[in-house]
Amino acid sequence: MLTRTYRAADKLGVVALKSSLALVDLTLDGIGVIWHGVAHILRLLARILSFILRPVGLLIGAVTGLFMGSARRAAVGAARSGSASMARRAARAQIDSSVAEDPLRSQNRTLSALVVVLLAALVGVVLWATGQGTTESGAPLPAGIESGSGVLVGTPTALAAVPTPPPTPTALPPALSARGAIAYVVRENGQSDIYAAPIAGRTPIRLTNDPADDRDPAWSPDGQRLAFASRRDGNWELYLYNTATGETRRLTTDLAFQGAPSWSNDGQYLVFEGYIGDDLGLYVLRTEGDPTPIAVPGAANSALPEYAPAWSPDGRRIAFVSLRDGNPDIYLYSLDDQSVVNLTQSPERGEDHPAWSPDGRWIAYSALDAGQEKIFVISTEDGTSQVINFGGAPAWSPDGASLAAAVETVDGAQIVVNPFTSSSSAAILSVPARTSGVAWTGQPLPPALINGGGLPPAAVEPLYIEDSELRPGDPPYRLNTISGVQVEQAVLSDRVNESFNALRLAVNEQTGIDLLGRLDDAFWQIDRPPEPGVPRSGNWLLSGRAFAIARSGINGFPPPLEIVREDLGVETYWRVYVRVSEDAQSGQLGEPLRRLSWDFAARTSGDVEAYDQGGKLKTETATGYYVDLTELALDYGWTRAASGRDWRANAATINFWLFEKRDGLTWLQAMRELYTEAQLGGFVPTPTPGGAVAPTVPAPTLEIQPSAVPATRTPAGSLPENPPTPESETEG
Repeated sequence: MLTRTYRAADKLGVVALKSSLALVDLTLDGIGVIWHGVAHILRLLARILSFILRPVGLLIGAVTGLFMGSARRAAVGAARSGSASMARRAARAQIDSSVAEDPLRSQNRTLSALVVVLLAALVGVVLWATGQGTTESGAPLPAGIESGSGVLVGTPTALAAVPTPPPTPTALPPALSARGAIAYVVRENGQSDIYAAPIAGRTPIRLTNDPADDRDPAWSPDGQRLAFASRRDGNWELYLYNTATGETRRLTTDLAFQGAPSWSNDGQYLVFEGYIGDDLGLYVLRTEGDPTPIAVPGAANSALPEYAPAWSPDGRRIAFVSLRDGNPDIYLYSLDDQSVVNLTQSPERGEDHPAWSPDGRWIAYSALDAGQEKIFVISTEDGTSQVINFGGAPAWSPDGASLAAAVETVDGAQIVVNPFTSSSSAAILSVPARTSGVAWTGQPLPPALINGGGLPPAAVEPLYIEDSELRPGDPPYRLNTISGVQVEQAVLSDRVNESFNALRLAVNEQTGIDLLGRLDDAFWQIDRPPEPGVPRSGNWLLSGRAFAIARSGINGFPPPLEIVREDLGVETYWRVYVRVSEDAQSGQLGEPLRRLSWDFAARTSGDVEAYDQGGKLKTETATGYYVDLTELALDYGWTRAASGRDWRANAATINFWLFEKRDGLTWLQAMRELYTEAQLGGFVPTPTPGGAVAPTVPAPTLEIQPSAVPATRTPAGSLPENPPTPESETEG
């Protein structure tokens, strides 16, 4: 754009210069014609005067000669020759005088002076036009840069002559005008760490690097301390990190679960969620002195879970989430009269993660709405609410003018800062995928912390190494055994078997149960008929890149599995929670559930509505400690499958049991890793209408490479010789 503008200005300058020269030529021509006319008239007048004066001069000379007398005749005769010479000189002087005073010469001198002035002006115009190609300091552009295009045609050293202007600090977007720092949680390599990013610099700084999980960051009112929850000592406890000294101090010391801390306005107390006596409720403890937790009266007397507390700016109210009315709603607890009020009262959606505005007039929260997680703001005075944008777990800016929230996208994640009190545009901070738990303080991070760059990553070995072997020829890969797994076909694609084996070990370590040691399905032969109503094409079990956990895990008292329904977009997904072994139900493994599970058995209970909906929500939250299998599988690249659109009527397409590892491949690309195009038969698209048909060739015999469980983890993570299974746990 700048190049086009410069070229246009250059052309306009040339046109203006040529027009000026033409105008000067015309002016000079006109002046020349006038002066030639005047000179001609003056020459005629001079000739007339010369013709008149010449006889007069002769007459005067004659009279003077007669008057002198005869006395002087001799003298005159003697000096005649001299007098004649003098007369001639006088006449020549008179002529020369008339010529010197000729007006034409005077006019020519005037004209010459005018021409000199015009030429000087012309030179000035040319110098001004050519001076536009210089730098601000007056120096010409360096050789090697093409003027007007910016194309480098010489050596890069020519650029050294160009003075570099000092950098100008980039102005912050209005949504970030509160400055300070944002803390957030990133899950990577199978565990979570806490980071902080200064608003001005936006360079992330790692605050924790323990191999165990760290999460739930909460800034103190003075911005110098960060409370958080961690498993670094074996179970979930609360910790305090000092940003000035780098010291981390443990606050709680029992085996019970503690998490989600929130500060009082004076910075002396923390309210948090704790799981004591199979009840998830709210508790308060001092940050200094006696650390004994105190139950919040009135807010911890429900049999249903109450969690995600947030202390009000005036210190007299606590917002929290409860299921006491059968659905996750946000409640307000008053420390003055111990009253509890349902603020949201919205049975159509479940709210979570309340956050107070700095003035205490608003509470922001997140909720699933029409299949999308969104940020809402509700007034604490009249209960009016409004939607702000997409995202989860919002955090207010220190001035209350903006709201920050983590938003997951296809390419990763961003922390989106949405203005609340102005019409300015949102600001975006790029963060790694699987970012959550945003917290904002108005205080800057200590210079020593920023200059030090934070902590290095924890020295953790990769979760797995997929040691697949590319074969010469077609197809390029083979199947590989998954040792010790009870299933009809204990094989998977050589491209995913290592990650499955590593996931199996991780599930055993974190639950105490070898859940993946017994599967309903792993690899399906290409000629295996599908279940009723399940399409053959697109079934990832045929590609060796999927497995199905035992569906019977939802049965029992208590059942080994709890399934939570999640409607995302137009699809229905399921989140699978695994109940940890009874030996670890004191808090050593897992954490309590906060959501109501789905009751599939209700569809056959005679309840017409439950039959039409494929089940219904359970009335109570399951007690005990659980591990999120869906989240754990994602650490190893395995994603849950969506239900079929007819899942309410067809139980075979519910798919809560199905996990896939696609690695960005289409289904046909995954199938071509194990089969030739001829072996795929009717699965390969053809111009013939009618869609895919059953293979027209006999089912191929695939080559299977035997292998053992890889040593991708420490010996302590090895499976037991006789690991317990979900069914044996239930029977016990």
